[in-house]
Parts: sequence; C-alpha cells; structure tokens
Amino acid sequence: MKRYLPQKVVHFFNSEPASGIILMVTAVLGIWLANSAMADNYFSTLSSYVAGLSILHWINDGLMAIFFLYVGLEVKRELLTGELSSNQKRLLPCLAAMAGVMVPALIYLAFNYDDPQQIRGWAVPAATDIAFALGVLALLGSRVPTSLKVFLTALAIIDDLIAIVVIALFYTAQIQSLYLALAAGTLIALILLNRNNVMRSLPYAILGVFMWWFVLKSGIHATLAGVALALTLPMSGTCQTPDNAPLLKWEHGLSPWVAFLIVPIFGFANAGVSFAGLSWSQLGHPVVLGIAAGLFLGKQLGIFGLVWLTVKFGLVNKPERASWPQIYGVAMLCGIGFTMSLFIGALAFTDPAVQDLAKIGVFTGSVLAAVLGYLILLLSAKENQ
Repeated sequence: MKRYLPQKVVHFFNSEPASGIILMVTAVLGIWLANSAMADNYFSTLSSYVAGLSILHWINDGLMAIFFLYVGLEVKRELLTGELSSNQKRLLPCLAAMAGVMVPALIYLAFNYDDPQQIRGWAVPAATDIAFALGVLALLGSRVPTSLKVFLTALAIIDDLIAIVVIALFYTAQIQSLYLALAAGTLIALILLNRNNVMRSLPYAILGVFMWWFVLKSGIHATLAGVALALTLPMSGTCQTPDNAPLLKWEHGLSPWVAFLIVPIFGFANAGVSFAGLSWSQLGHPVVLGIAAGLFLGKQLGIFGLVWLTVKFGLVNKPERASWPQIYGVAMLCGIGFTMSLFIGALAFTDPAVQDLAKIGVFTGSVLAAVLGYLILLLSAKENQ
C-alpha cells in the first residue's frame, strides 16, 4: 500500500477539487484552534510582530498580494486570449457577476441601513470564492456540462475584478501622497519595461516588491499592488519562444503556491473565530443575517434572475447543454463567499467583535450555498440522464 501512496498524493493534488478541500480543512483547523485549549497561542501568534508588521498583517497584506497578483494574471489572460476575449463571451458572465454583486449588497443594506458602522460591510456578501465554488463543481465531474464550468470560471474572475475595484474605492485609508507618487512612478517603470519588450522576470519582480512597499505605506491596500504588477507583465513571448511570455510563466509558476499554500494559510489565519460567549441571539444580529442572506439568497437571485431574463429576452444564449436547474445550482454555488468575503470583512470592520459576527455570517451563507448548490446539481444531473 505504501508504494502507491506517493502516486495517490500526486493524483489528489492534480485533481480539480484539491485546492477547495485543502482550504476547507485549514479553515476548520483554524476554527478548532480558536475554540481549543490552544486558542491563546493561536491568537497571540497571529498578533505577534515580525519586521514591523503582525503575522496576520503579513498574511493579509503580503501573501494576499501574491494571491491578487495571480488573480490579475488570470484576468489579463482571460481578457486577451481566454473566455473573456470577445464582447460576446464577456456579456453573460459580466452581467451575471454585476447582478451577483448588487443584489447581495442590497440585501445586506436592508438589514443594516440604520447603522453607519455596519453599513461598511455591504461588500462582504458580494464576493464569490472561486476555489471553493469550482472545487464543489469539480466533485460532480462530467455530470455538469463543460459550458457551465466555463461560465462559473468567467463569472468568478469578473467577480474578483469587481471586488478589487471595490477595495480600491471603498476600503482605502488616508492617502500618503509621497508614497502614492512613488508607487505611481514604479508602475510607470513597469509599463516601460513592457513597452520595451523586456522578457526577463527579475526586473518586474524587483520593481513589484518596491511598488508593494510604496502602496502599503500610501494607505491604499497593499494587495492592489499585485494586480497592478500583473497587468504590466507581457502576454506575448519572443518570436523564437512565443510560449515564454512572463505572464504565462508567472501564472503557471504561482498556481500551486496560491492554491495549496497562500490561500490555505489565509483561511487558517482568518477563519479562527471564538464561539465562547456566543449566544443564539447573536445569530440574529443584522451583520450575521445580512451577510448570510446576501450570500445564500442574494447571489442566487441576482445571478439566476439575470441569466433567465437575458435569455428570455434573446440578449444572450443559455450555456450549451445546460438545463435551468443546473444553471440555478451554479448560481447557488456562487454564494460561497469564504476567502474574498473574509478578506473584505477584515477591511470593513475594525471592531474584533463585529469581525467575528461577519465571519459567522460568511460561514453560514457559504455552507448553505455549497451544500444546497451541490445537491441541486446532483439531482438535476440524475434527471437529465
């Protein structure tokens, strides 16, 4: 049995659901530690300082900058050569993503409109966790048509792009002009490297690190530096080696690190919420209800409603070979907010108690969306057989 173990491990890490499963395991581990005898060690470790920043800060502003770099690379590739490379391909996932952002936000505001501090969390239920959603979809294998997987991927990428814009516009602290100017100068230098067809990765990496530091000090969230760097990387290689483009090399190289290290570490560090002293009444808190209802109800209503209307009015075609129940199941899966929702929640709220309430709302809405979305797709696949 031992001789086959390495092959099984390799097979697992090469499987589509692997990243989502590992993220789920690390998140559960974080929750367990936060409610165990080791809770003090867990929280004190995350709050301890290294080189001027807490470990949690390094994770959320440092490692997640690499995550956003990867997202930016993915977005640029899809816009230039992938599933978002033409207006016809962009229309349905773009409209669905916008509806999937607005409806959850409105539902959250309906619960929290009368509290100026809680209103800041309107974007928490607006995000979709691409790793989790695609991981659940992958568990169904060939029972789900390829067109739906493409639709979900494109929708989630646009969703991430909207989340990046939201973070830049609504969750930016006071601006430090000098550092912002330095960051802008570094960005111009990166653009010049691209314009001069510089294909070596090292200059981009060095300038990217400087830009990250300048953006961090400027007051804008440091993760946006990752997106800016991604957009400057050349997509085309040389005539002799067309596949040697820095963007493609970086995306391929970062993929396993992001999926199996960076995102799980983020989940482990940010999912930890202590349930000590939690009462049932707190589950009815407007923040919890707004986020949970936004993810579970808002996503499915916004996305499925938009797809149904645009197809009925003849504006777009329904994903090929996909039934309406299957489209509804995918819309439900988009309610898995987890990584991005936790990330925005940490930016939206400064009070640790409210941050914990936001996490509970994210867990509740995401779990409901994952379980029911999976069951709907499973049952609809059996009906189509």
